[in-house]
Amino acid sequence: MTQQAAGGDILRLQDVTVRYGAFEALSRVSFGVSEGRVGLLGPNGAGKSTLIRTILGFNRAARGAVRVFGLPMPQKALEARRRLGYVPEREAAAHTVSGVSFLTYMGQIAGMSRVDAMERGHEALNFVGIGDQRYRRMETYSTGMLQRFKLAQALIHDPKLLLLDEPSNGLDPEGRMEMLELIRDVARLRNVSVLLSSHLLPDVQHVCERIVILNKGRIVQDGSVDELTAPRERQYEVRTRDHADAAGVPFQETLESAGFACRAERDGLLRVTLPEGESPQRLFALASEHGTQIRHFAPARTSLAEAFLQAMGAS
Repeated sequence: MTQQAAGGDILRLQDVTVRYGAFEALSRVSFGVSEGRVGLLGPNGAGKSTLIRTILGFNRAARGAVRVFGLPMPQKALEARRRLGYVPEREAAAHTVSGVSFLTYMGQIAGMSRVDAMERGHEALNFVGIGDQRYRRMETYSTGMLQRFKLAQALIHDPKLLLLDEPSNGLDPEGRMEMLELIRDVARLRNVSVLLSSHLLPDVQHVCERIVILNKGRIVQDGSVDELTAPRERQYEVRTRDHADAAGVPFQETLESAGFACRAERDGLLRVTLPEGESPQRLFALASEHGTQIRHFAPARTSLAEAFLQAMGAS
């Protein structure tokens, strides 16, 4: 049995730099994946696809080390890929054959007998929800079906680490959500670790427990969703019974007159920042004086969008 990398990591990159000629696509990237669902988030051109290809052993690092299941890459790429599943961004299909025939071929490439590969192909297509279309030629598949098929081919050999590069590309909102739910099910039901690469923040937020933010080839933020969206100091979400007093003065105006910074958000919610040295009890006293009641009061958390923009700005 191959040993995992030091510290229990399935995947470990240490000080990795990748160049295309004089262009530095990745610069001194270091992070690891031990288990769970990790999102690789960044704008187009940030280096996400280059990072995925480097993990797979298609790119050779100019400096640094890449280990997958404890194996050095790209030197041991073939051995590591036996335990990897990969969903590429671009289409991966053989248009003139049926879905199950192509999956059977993929299973045989992975070392299965034809009988086992065909059985696993049927199972994988059923799992991703296109089992009833298994005998259709792939040239007749819709974009959504092709995306699901790419996930099926990545799962046929029962990988322990799944790499997904923009898996919701080209899907409508309903199809996107179904794909994201499938990825969550893969991680939960099959005990597969997931590295999901996307430029779409909602996709990463829906699937992942931890997020690595990449910009211009560098990691600019790395943390759990809870860490990245931690409560903000002295900021609270407040919703009152009435938005205005009997004279029509908004509660927000009352707070601002008392020195509180306020921002109106969704559904009558206010984000209130306490002045230095002021206590939350003062909010309740002002509400009473205003002739209303506070119905919702909670620490305000940083949104993932705010955390992302802050990381982009800092980089």
